[in-house]
Amino acid sequence: MKPILLSVAAASLGLAGCSTQAPPADLPAMPEGTCNADPAQSHLGHKASATSGGVLLRLTGARTLRWVPPRSAVTMDYRADRLTVSYDDDYTIVRISCG
Repeated sequence: MKPILLSVAAASLGLAGCSTQAPPADLPAMPEGTCNADPAQSHLGHKASATSGGVLLRLTGARTLRWVPPRSAVTMDYRADRLTVSYDDDYTIVRISCG
């Protein structure tokens, strides 16, 4: 009798992982394409600072800013509302991209 119960329990756990749910109604939808890095490319070579970060956010329409220091690992997750700015050891901006 025990092997049958274990099989039923294992099957029900496996099916639970396949079920889908709608997102909560109060969860705001993230707008696609919020960030556009093209207008900020003229800032390559400028110094990274809090002030330049604010300017870059305004130029690109991004909601969040991610600074990437030299030799740093970053996640590869994509977010349409995020601006990613990489800089070198001298705090010179070397890359500006969305995501």
